[in-house]
Amino acid sequence: MLRITSIAGGLAAASLALAPATGLAQNVQETLDRIDQLQQQATARQRAMNLARNTAVTLNGGLTQYIPAACMFTSGGSGGSCMVGNDSKGFLFRFNGGKPGWQEAGQPPPSPPRS
Repeated sequence: MLRITSIAGGLAAASLALAPATGLAQNVQETLDRIDQLQQQATARQRAMNLARNTAVTLNGGLTQYIPAACMFTSGGSGGSCMVGNDSKGFLFRFNGGKPGWQEAGQPPPSPPRS
């Protein structure tokens, strides 16, 4: 009888030891899912930033006339301080721009034209 009790006690301890591992596995899976989600968003964010930047350049006469703020050229597509919104409708970027060299020279961005 002593052996059965010790085996049963050992099984109970083993089942208790496995319970936290199950929770840990769930946390690991949640973390992996979140990483996957962020990687997918990073691609979409990069494309949105490129589209916003290139559209602004085109609307303002091309790169010989207009250079967007440096935050629109960040690597990794984060948009840095230029990205002001991100929801189910898409990404929102707000950035200045001006003549080539404006930001490197420490000049303020030009005022928008008045209509």
